[in-house]
Amino acid sequence: MVIRLHKRTLIIALFCAAVFFSLPYFPKGPASEVSGNISATDWGLSFRAPGKTPVANATKEQLSRYDAHFVGDENEKVIYLTFDAGFENGNMPKILDALKAHNAPAAFFLVGNFIDREPELLKRMVSEGHIIGNHTLSHPDMSKISDFEKFSAELSGLNDKYRAVIGEDMKKFYRPPQGKFSEANLGNAQKLGYKTVFWSLAYVDWYENRQPSHEEALKTLTTRIHPGAVVLLHSTSKTNGEILDTLLTKWEEMGYTFKSIEEL
Repeated sequence: MVIRLHKRTLIIALFCAAVFFSLPYFPKGPASEVSGNISATDWGLSFRAPGKTPVANATKEQLSRYDAHFVGDENEKVIYLTFDAGFENGNMPKILDALKAHNAPAAFFLVGNFIDREPELLKRMVSEGHIIGNHTLSHPDMSKISDFEKFSAELSGLNDKYRAVIGEDMKKFYRPPQGKFSEANLGNAQKLGYKTVFWSLAYVDWYENRQPSHEEALKTLTTRIHPGAVVLLHSTSKTNGEILDTLLTKWEEMGYTFKSIEEL
């Protein structure tokens, strides 16, 4: 009996250890306490308290070495709006209307498919003062592209499509597809003159057939907003198109204003 008990205890202990070490790691202290090299390949955030900047898996100091950012001034009630846009599903006109009504500048990180399909919407974005960011030509996992020339081709290829429609080069803001990155990835973007822009607030809005309700979306986006937030939304989201005017109003009522990522 004693031997069986010891074996059972050992099995339970080993199981608990396996579960513990399989959990995702988030640093316990504030982001400024985390140091060392960037080793993560998936951008991640841990929200600790409503209205506070989340802890990311790379610090502001680490990212700044590569002209990369995920949050602005944490003492200033400013929001930087960004949208990732592979498709728009008929939502973009509503999104642009809401932004115009609130005089809110945004950055739209586009892929090649969007420019091919929606050149008139691209022209509207530019004419209304929004930034067009580089989300790559074909939306691959850029952290797996080790060859600099192939990496460069994904960014320059999108810029070529943009220039063909707008007649000038894009401003050099880059967002890694799916938030997948590496230190080499950030270095390559910097070498090409790009600033990499991650985010400090997002929610699950990209599943077309599992869209959050208006109530769920508004609750998440108002409780997790924080000074200096770089907000990521997706243009594929029907919910985003329907709530954006209300959302911007609520944020304004909370004392927030909107600025372009050029001011990050």
